[in-house]
Amino acid sequence: MSDRLPPLNALRAFEAAARHRSFKHAAEELFVTPAAISQQVKSLEEYLGVELFRRLTRAIELTPAAEAMLPKLREGFDSFAAGLARARRAEERGRIAVAAPPNFVARWLMPRLRSFTTSYPQYDLRIIGTLRAIDNPEQETQVETDRADAEAHVSVRYGMGDYPGSVVDLLFRPTYVPVCSPKLLGRGPPLRKAADLRNHTLIHDDSSPGDEERPGWVEWLALAGAKGVDGSRGPRFSNASLVHEAAIDGVGVALALRPLVDSDIEDGRLVVPIERAVPTNFAYYLVTPEALIAHPAASTFRRWLTAQAEGHSRRRAR
Repeated sequence: MSDRLPPLNALRAFEAAARHRSFKHAAEELFVTPAAISQQVKSLEEYLGVELFRRLTRAIELTPAAEAMLPKLREGFDSFAAGLARARRAEERGRIAVAAPPNFVARWLMPRLRSFTTSYPQYDLRIIGTLRAIDNPEQETQVETDRADAEAHVSVRYGMGDYPGSVVDLLFRPTYVPVCSPKLLGRGPPLRKAADLRNHTLIHDDSSPGDEERPGWVEWLALAGAKGVDGSRGPRFSNASLVHEAAIDGVGVALALRPLVDSDIEDGRLVVPIERAVPTNFAYYLVTPEALIAHPAASTFRRWLTAQAEGHSRRRAR
């Protein structure tokens, strides 16, 4: 006998017939005729060179050869079923890489990630904090990421929303507001109106040079009608997260994007001393390549993230 396995249909017919002790019931289970079951069993007997069933008047009996073979054959079919189930679970699993501005990741996305990982443990996230997710005329529109064929790549962009070849979801339009530590208000000079900033240190964000859409202190002070305040003085940081930390530590007053600082405000780490918000033409968008719209991991993350943004907007409105 060859080492090659016999046809799978013959093995299935034998296993079903042996389990039911009936060609008729095996045929019903496999949606074939009893004659087809009998023919498959016969071909298996010829292949093995042994008799598997004794055909009685109204029943069948297993021969010693069949009794010896049946347990291992059942183990084999159980292994097949387990392998198929594992393949289905692997298909249901997935990995997704999300490229986003570092400050968005640290201040808005990170506090919400536990919700995603708890609700969708079958999907593995890889978060890529990159300044290339901020629109800049001097750079390509495509966000460069570490490619991995097994991953679905999407991005959160801070820009104008024009990303050809992708499905674009608006998450929210932020505004710039002055923020500082509540400790600064308690121990420092008064800070109730824009002109009071002349007596405070101004913290500057240099994380995205050339971003003409982002107002700095000079623009904010002009819009607020503050006179006699030098908007160019004060320490400068090349990372927006460092700007936030400096404000939290009481170094001075910073211009920050709201709602990125909402969690710090809610937890009392930051306050908005002067309610003067300055809008920007930029907004945060989820950008999903058209080819990934039906991808299980990408579509799930898309639904989750847009729902998080909508929920946050409703809470702010209330």
